[in-house]
Amino acid sequence: MHATAFRFAAEPLGPGRARFAAGDSVLGSLTAASRGPGHFSGPDRFDIGRRTQGHLGFGHGLHHCPGAPPARVEATVAVRLLLGLALAAGPATPTWRTSTLLRGPAELPVRLG
Repeated sequence: MHATAFRFAAEPLGPGRARFAAGDSVLGSLTAASRGPGHFSGPDRFDIGRRTQGHLGFGHGLHHCPGAPPARVEATVAVRLLLGLALAAGPATPTWRTSTLLRGPAELPVRLG
C-alpha cells in the first residue's frame, strides 16, 4: 500500500505548504517518507552512501518496529537471491497493474542464473 488510513485533523495544522482545517481528512503517503529535502540532500536521487540517520523505514524511538532485525536478515537473503535472477522470455512490453494500492507489472517471468 502507498497510503495510510484516513486521519482527521483535530485542530488546524500546516506541515510544509499543506494547510488543514480542524475536521479535514488527511491521507499520508508512505512513498513520501524519508524524502524531505530539508533533511536529506537530493531525496529523489539514489545514493548508496547516504547517511541513514533519521530514516523512517522502521519507525523511530518508542515506535521503532520490533520486526526490524529479522526484516534486515530477510532483506539480505532476498537481495542475494535476487542477484542470481535473470529475466526470462516474456512480453516485450509488460502489462502494468491498474490498482491504486500496488504498482508493478502484472507478471514478471524470471529464471535462476
